[in-house]
Amino acid sequence: MRYSGFASLAASPLLMVGLSTPAAAQPAERDGQPLMSAVRVADGPVVDGEVLNDPVYADAMLATGFVQSRPFEGEPASERTEVRIVYTADTLYFGVVCFTADVGTIIAADSRRDSDLTETDSFRLILDTYHDGLNGFVFGTNPAGLEYDGQLTNEGQGSGGGTGRPGGSQQQRGSGGGFNLNWDGAWQVVTQITDVGWTAEIAIPFRTLRYPSSDDQTWGMNFQRNIRVRNEQAYWSPLPRQFNLNRISLAGELQGLTVPRQRNLQFMPYALSESLHRSANSSNLTTGEIGADLKYSVTPSLTLDLTYNTDFAQVEVDDQQINLDRFNLFFPEKRPFFLENAGLFSVGQQGAVDIFFSRRIGLGADGGQIPILGGGRLSGKIGRNTNVGFLSMQQDSVGATGTPQQNFTVARVRQDLGNRSNFGAIVVNRQATGELAGEDDFNRTYAVDGRWGVGQSGTITGFAADTETPGLASGDTHAYALSGQHESSWSRVGLGYTEVAPNFNPEVGFLAREGYRRMNASVFTTFRPDDLLGLHEIRPHVFHNTFFDFDTGRHETQFTHIDNHLEWRNGYEIHTGMNITREGVFEAFEIFPGVVVPPGSYDHAEMQIAGNTNLGAPISAQLNSFVGGLFGGDRISIQPSVTVRVGETFNTSFEWSYNDLRLPGGDFTTNLARLRASYSFTTRMFFQALVQYNDRADLWSSNLRFGLLSDANTGLFVVYNDIQGIGSGVPTGAGRTLTLKYSYLFDLLR
Repeated sequence: MRYSGFASLAASPLLMVGLSTPAAAQPAERDGQPLMSAVRVADGPVVDGEVLNDPVYADAMLATGFVQSRPFEGEPASERTEVRIVYTADTLYFGVVCFTADVGTIIAADSRRDSDLTETDSFRLILDTYHDGLNGFVFGTNPAGLEYDGQLTNEGQGSGGGTGRPGGSQQQRGSGGGFNLNWDGAWQVVTQITDVGWTAEIAIPFRTLRYPSSDDQTWGMNFQRNIRVRNEQAYWSPLPRQFNLNRISLAGELQGLTVPRQRNLQFMPYALSESLHRSANSSNLTTGEIGADLKYSVTPSLTLDLTYNTDFAQVEVDDQQINLDRFNLFFPEKRPFFLENAGLFSVGQQGAVDIFFSRRIGLGADGGQIPILGGGRLSGKIGRNTNVGFLSMQQDSVGATGTPQQNFTVARVRQDLGNRSNFGAIVVNRQATGELAGEDDFNRTYAVDGRWGVGQSGTITGFAADTETPGLASGDTHAYALSGQHESSWSRVGLGYTEVAPNFNPEVGFLAREGYRRMNASVFTTFRPDDLLGLHEIRPHVFHNTFFDFDTGRHETQFTHIDNHLEWRNGYEIHTGMNITREGVFEAFEIFPGVVVPPGSYDHAEMQIAGNTNLGAPISAQLNSFVGGLFGGDRISIQPSVTVRVGETFNTSFEWSYNDLRLPGGDFTTNLARLRASYSFTTRMFFQALVQYNDRADLWSSNLRFGLLSDANTGLFVVYNDIQGIGSGVPTGAGRTLTLKYSYLFDLLR
């Protein structure tokens, strides 16, 4: 049973004593940021969610006094939140009480691990264990006991100035950005809804974290509480409204921790059985595999990860996309082994110019898997400010295509300078090995990058890179970018320049397009009226970028986005915008079978209308639509979605992307439909379904997953994948696969 009640606060003398003792005093402050100490106890609390009844917390300091960031910046939180911290020789405990005047207003939207915590009542904490103001660990939960964790790098920002797309974010569910949500640590949380609100007990073993080698330490720390019925966000260490929990340089402090020396040795073997049917030749095959990962703390700050016969069968499949342009599509990394410390290896512009892109390892150009024999990663810190990472993976050969074995090696170092600043370097190498390897079959990429924090409002980022590829011309092999951004409570202004030479060839990276110079600028403003038709924010903004061909200087792409977002306090939003575009097509390309876009210059304008209802409601809807010109013709694009949830256990959403194009070379329509459904039996047992229909690729696919999780996302997985053609077509990879996989975490030094 997930929830249980207990006696109200007024009815318990023990609780009244616990809340009024001097030991539960308020933390001190320094420069407006709160300071707090954790209390060492011999035995930790029973992690059952009953925070106020547990005498272990009686002498703990009390963190409260949360301050709103939204909707009313600087005002006290509308509901009281209390956090108590104790620790034992091996575990750090947080006892959280989220008082709520009307418990009927508590929203628990989901219980799946790592589900979004924005549209639900929730509590998050961040720990800056090196106290460097840049990097940290995030843990969160909601009233349903959801487990949410991630790694923060560079305060959630990348190193190259963003993707160059309006609304682009560095926070991806995969790797490569500044916040890695797919990192999974071993920890525990239990929640309860009670007569006074909801409570959460969080137990984080010290071995899950990384920290300096000294015994006594001070960490950066902040807490965030969401009260969804009021669309409210409040923080323990107050944050200006332009920032979020990732702004760790403004966090408070957790002082006086006496931490254990890291003794971390974890062994994670797996066994897998798979049954396959391939539609192309009606063949059937049953296989079995075993493999293992091992994690060892070389020092408290430096971790060695080894993997043998690496497998990712339990990972959710990619969301399909429809390409209506001539550039590469980006799919984020989701595979677990590549996700820990992924932000350390992130250099460039995510989704545009990635110097290292781990999806190049073990995946072919068509998305098919290539066996990974094994490899290792050494990552962490040397001292307090030097970040290091070394990754080496060996990929098997594919005899049917003559593809040799490949070794992928990445070496990375980054020096943190304080004041939100750092600089670093990275080397990426692909080397063919084995009998099938040809002479000089390698590719290398070298890059340096940096970030300079100018106070709390300004940031300058950039990188410079070069590649080496035998057989490719030695000139024009560079790429670099420089960008600046200034943030205040009412505006965000950005300016950037990127150059990618035509022979820049990062074969273990990602390029959306080749051979260009780009200039981009943006002005994003935010106004919060006191009382205007229930509006919370008005966000007018302008974004512009221009691409020029590197060799000729011809205009390749120009995009100007003029928009205004209206957000009401009840969660409803309407976005009204206009896009002014220019496309310079230098070579004809096929946008749809039988429909060719000829070379030429195409100038157009389009209207954009988007909006959503209250996303925290049991039923919500979103819409994004475009009407205007494209490649000398007309386009209508409609992208609606509907989400339905029943409590925290059942969630489903239906998304549809429809494009109707009338071009000089021909008319066509595309449809991409996606149905997601999930049912959570408990917070660690779930069933998920993802069904996709794509008439552009002439296929439909289904991905069904049952999971019974243990620590760190290990456990039992049953996965069924089915890819079928539409009509008589047989798409690449068509067939059915049933996979049974079991993995277990042995904590050998626990």
